[in-house]
Amino acid sequence: MSPFERAVGDRLRLTRRRVAAGSVLLALAAAVSGCASGSSPAAGTAADLTTAKTSAGTVSGGTLVVGLTAANLPSADTVLAGQQGNEGLRFVAYQLYDGLTRLDLDSTTATPQPQPDLATSWSANADATVWTFRLRTDVAFTDGTPFNADAVIFNLDRYFDADSPFADPSIQGLAASYVPGVASFRALDADTVEITTRTPDAGFPEDAANLFMASPTAVRKSGNDGFASSPVGTGPFVYEGSANNQLTMAANPRYWAGAPKLDKVVLKPIPDSAQRTAALRSGSVNWVEDPNPDDLAGLKDAGFQVLSNSYDHDWTWVFNLQAGPLGKAQVRRALNYGIDRATMSSDLLHGTGNASYQVAPVSNSAYSKSNDLYSYDPDKAKKLLAEAGYPDGFSLTVEYPTAGSGNMIPTPMNEELQADLAKIGVEVKLLPTEWATLLTQYQSGKFAPGVDALNISLPFNQEAIWSEAFGTGGVINAGGYSNPHVDELIAEAQKTVDSDKRYAILQTVAGLVTRDAPWLFIVNDRAPRAMAPSVHNFTQPKAWFIDLTKASVSN
Repeated sequence: MSPFERAVGDRLRLTRRRVAAGSVLLALAAAVSGCASGSSPAAGTAADLTTAKTSAGTVSGGTLVVGLTAANLPSADTVLAGQQGNEGLRFVAYQLYDGLTRLDLDSTTATPQPQPDLATSWSANADATVWTFRLRTDVAFTDGTPFNADAVIFNLDRYFDADSPFADPSIQGLAASYVPGVASFRALDADTVEITTRTPDAGFPEDAANLFMASPTAVRKSGNDGFASSPVGTGPFVYEGSANNQLTMAANPRYWAGAPKLDKVVLKPIPDSAQRTAALRSGSVNWVEDPNPDDLAGLKDAGFQVLSNSYDHDWTWVFNLQAGPLGKAQVRRALNYGIDRATMSSDLLHGTGNASYQVAPVSNSAYSKSNDLYSYDPDKAKKLLAEAGYPDGFSLTVEYPTAGSGNMIPTPMNEELQADLAKIGVEVKLLPTEWATLLTQYQSGKFAPGVDALNISLPFNQEAIWSEAFGTGGVINAGGYSNPHVDELIAEAQKTVDSDKRYAILQTVAGLVTRDAPWLFIVNDRAPRAMAPSVHNFTQPKAWFIDLTKASVSN
């Protein structure tokens, strides 16, 4: 074995995929966009404020202070930033580090496509199992270490090789979830690397954006335990430090793609939405993630900017198909007909979520309006329950998170679903659970004893979601869903490099899954965020992630 090659092979055990507020995944290529019948936000709601640029001339500099939904500061060590969800990747990993690819986050209307980043180009073999990346030759880490193929192999070893001296179970578990199926890798020369996947993976360029490159010199110097407090990447910002429950990053003046306009970014965990709004109004922050929908109209009236946009997000109940009434597709379809998504979207969420009538989010490449099956029809729901042998209904227990990245306002949303389903004779018992605990259960592929459904938010921005959530034995297929035809089509999509043909296959997959109804399809979030009028030049893309290099804050 050459010093450039580290075959992972069977040594890498693919762990349960980190998802939703807990995973974190990148956006899909070219989406078919649109709203389902009844899913368009009502006129005058906050979702009408989807102006994605807050431009004010040539303002430059300033400090962006962000109120996060997370309870704790994200780690600054590459993929570990995602331990509490995509929010940590969004504001830490994507600011301190670069990947081999990146997403084009400049558009407000198109689903972001993978673009060159630390790799200038890439190609695949006919089976989409061997990917060759050509690297930039003019980039250095902020500690002066050259970026080259050796640096890439060092990072891939850390992510995927259990025998690496810097192997860490948490890092490798997250890396395997963000970039699944890596089998081996090697350097072909100083500026070229080759990555082989276990199975065909036509969507691998999207995944490669999650291969955050850390300085080998810094990792060796600090070790895994110390690197998070002295991280070094090639990204647009550099780590200044964490103190008093806030993390500070400064602009990288020598960033290879051009220095950011901002001087600094400060992150503050504020898990309570009311406290985030109060912090924005008081001026202690100038940007908040996921404000309470009830606060948005007042913030807008007070002169704050409110932005939102559809993206690859699904807020759902995952059904336990292994026993009880939910093992029958007829029952699962009944529940899907028994909820009033449109009213939830307009009245409770004030347009900050799109009603979801199928499995694929409306901004996803697998979305086709023809698959919107489940309008609100309580009479049909009762009829289906009676035909399934439950004329008097039944009871079920739903475990749900009380907060967390991507989870919107889970308690009132679940209470509204509880009320809807009571009207068709289904008694829902709600079991509130801390988000990290629920994620651990979900990633284990098991339901807690007595739990019939898990409420969770999931990202659909990587195509691996289809095999992992709906393929037989998929790593996050906790409910035990299985359809051999779905398995065949997913395998066909994975080896279809032509994106239009692949998306057509995935739309067929989405239709089959929607008809089988292994989930309760509820809403897709629109990523609302509010910011002070002093924040300029920010574009809100149709993605989980954002580009802060063009943003600025005026005095």
